[in-house]
Amino acid sequence: MDKTYHFSAPGRTEIGGNHTDHQHGCVIAAAVDMTTTAEVTLNGTNVIRVDSEGYRPVEIDLSDLKIREEEKNTTATLIRGVAAAFAQRGYKLAGFDAKVRSTVLPGSGLSSSAAFEVLIGRILNGLFADNAVSVIEIAQIGQYAENVYYGKPSGLMDQMASSVGGLVFIDFHDPKTPVVEKVDYDFAHSGYTLCTIDSGADHADLTDEYAAMPIEMKKVAAFFGKEVLREVDEQEFYAKIAEIRKETGDRAVLRAIHFFNENKRVQLQVRALKNDNFDAFLHYVNESGMASWTLLQNVTPAGYIEKQDMAFTIALCQQLLGGEGAVRVHGGGFAGTALAFVPNEKFEQFKTAIEAALGSGCCHKLAITE
Repeated sequence: MDKTYHFSAPGRTEIGGNHTDHQHGCVIAAAVDMTTTAEVTLNGTNVIRVDSEGYRPVEIDLSDLKIREEEKNTTATLIRGVAAAFAQRGYKLAGFDAKVRSTVLPGSGLSSSAAFEVLIGRILNGLFADNAVSVIEIAQIGQYAENVYYGKPSGLMDQMASSVGGLVFIDFHDPKTPVVEKVDYDFAHSGYTLCTIDSGADHADLTDEYAAMPIEMKKVAAFFGKEVLREVDEQEFYAKIAEIRKETGDRAVLRAIHFFNENKRVQLQVRALKNDNFDAFLHYVNESGMASWTLLQNVTPAGYIEKQDMAFTIALCQQLLGGEGAVRVHGGGFAGTALAFVPNEKFEQFKTAIEAALGSGCCHKLAITE
């Protein structure tokens, strides 16, 4: 009987650093207890077959790992991209069958795509590379597949948090060799429950909204002859802000202000956790959330008036929390989920009220995991 191999990769939650990674900034992120798993058997062919529960099976022929335009925005292209990256590194791949199950909800903001990319990377690493590829490189391979093959201009945070595990501070000043530091904090004893709240909005048609954020930030960087905002001197930015407004428009300037502030705020969050000052940490989470809403502007898509699912979700959470805990937009924004820290003794009441307004099953309790 053919041997069955078992692999898994966790979803991730972004704790701080909203849309700073693609500008080579700093983030705090954590792997969570929603996981994508695979049972894998070698099949003796040159074809990778992935059967994900709830989806149509996907096949990739390893003899053709070129980018396919018609395949963009599909699961197939993620597998092809990860396989291509391993092949480029000189590893000899072979066909296998993988049965995949996931508790990382698609569209949940917990990055089901990154968990899937890391899962495929771990399978190829385990079966064909003797686990020689580092967790950081597996994350970079996942980002490569998503950027180049899938066609989504994401940063590296999602894949890094899933691949490294636990609660991590990541500095992307040099994305080729990011600084990754484990943050030793026991959230289980903080007195708060971490949860995500599904806003009910669909982010399937919002790629242009997501893409506009790095594009506009890079326009501000280009004003100074730089690639990304991390390379721009903040004092010089404010000294020339009137000229930048004329060149790039106000939204790009507001998004740049968000980047500079958020990048510093992440380091304050890490310091607060290291000093066991959870109240200060929650203050920064709320501050980050409001900055994302007002400066980064990734809560309501441009032109949306009647449907403002994410704004409603955050406002309702704020009302229910009554000044305690924290809430903020989660991850990419516009749709998907909000992230909340709720006092333990209020969680059941909070969950009941949220689900009465947004629908049964929309509030998901999370635990940070390795």
